[in-house]
Amino acid sequence: MEPGARTFRLEELAAALGLELRGEAGRAIRNVATLEKAGPDDAAFLANPAYRPLLASTEAGAVLMQAEQARHFTGNVLISANPYADWARLIEYLRPQPSQTPGVHASAIIAADAEIGDGVSIGALTAIGSGARIGVNVVIGPGCVIGDGVEIGADSRLVGQVYIDAAARLGRRVVVHPGVVIGSDGFGLAMAQGRWRKVPQIGSVRIGDDCEIGANTTIDRGAIEDTVLAEDVRIDNQVQIAHNVHIGAHTAIAGCVGIAGSTRIGRYCMIAGASGIAGHLEICDSVIITAMSTVLDSIDQPGEYGSGIPARPHGRWKRLLVRLGQLDDWARRLRRVEQSNNKEPTRHD
Repeated sequence: MEPGARTFRLEELAAALGLELRGEAGRAIRNVATLEKAGPDDAAFLANPAYRPLLASTEAGAVLMQAEQARHFTGNVLISANPYADWARLIEYLRPQPSQTPGVHASAIIAADAEIGDGVSIGALTAIGSGARIGVNVVIGPGCVIGDGVEIGADSRLVGQVYIDAAARLGRRVVVHPGVVIGSDGFGLAMAQGRWRKVPQIGSVRIGDDCEIGANTTIDRGAIEDTVLAEDVRIDNQVQIAHNVHIGAHTAIAGCVGIAGSTRIGRYCMIAGASGIAGHLEICDSVIITAMSTVLDSIDQPGEYGSGIPARPHGRWKRLLVRLGQLDDWARRLRRVEQSNNKEPTRHD
């Protein structure tokens, strides 16, 4: 059992999570595992119907799933209308985050006029600049750099080696993973007399409550106005968010996505990995963009959009490329045939 994990009876878990229990109330649950690997003291879950056949062989002490999926299952069940979301709550309950002891490491450097709230934990080799404001119960891990005038809301957590500048403002309960850079200069360049001239970036970054930002993601400061992440935006690892981008509340963006400057993305959008979004576009609410898509035009209707080409066996892919190269010639030939068929018949008097 990993450090921090706790043991509960199934009836305790059901009561704490507000779930219906079918089975042994006193069964002890100590850990979580997959259906395939779970043992008698593990809880598992079933959300994807593709894994339903594993119910016949699982040794899990309890399985969290929907009532319909549990109809013919003879083991212990925690009934849930949303198994994946309740699985997250179950893990949090069994394995709470370790509490951080408030205090400042001796090697940290904090400006004299920085405001540090109660219960804050500041790790080794962290630097906090002039005028910074750190809210109550914030955890700042080792090696972080917090620039002048930065504000970090209550109960937020910087895991470690995070750089925040440009007087950026983070809301409450924001989680920032290692290697993240917030407030670096946007990519603003003007060509003058055969050379690039840097356009000064004077905006900032505003991040709403309950956002999470994955490792090595970069969020550029605005050129004039701010780059904005609204509340509950979830960003995966290695995402590039350029200057003046605005991302609406509850949007989730997967790894290696690049969003060019001044694009506005709506609420409840989902953008899959390795997609690229051009600048100065508008994407409305509730849009799904599939993996490796290239978005070059604004989207004004909710729905699913994609342009990525799935992998194929190499030989088949080479044949497809050959045919793609022939499409233009085929189109010209077809046009000539259509034009020939549309000619009026010659009259013979």
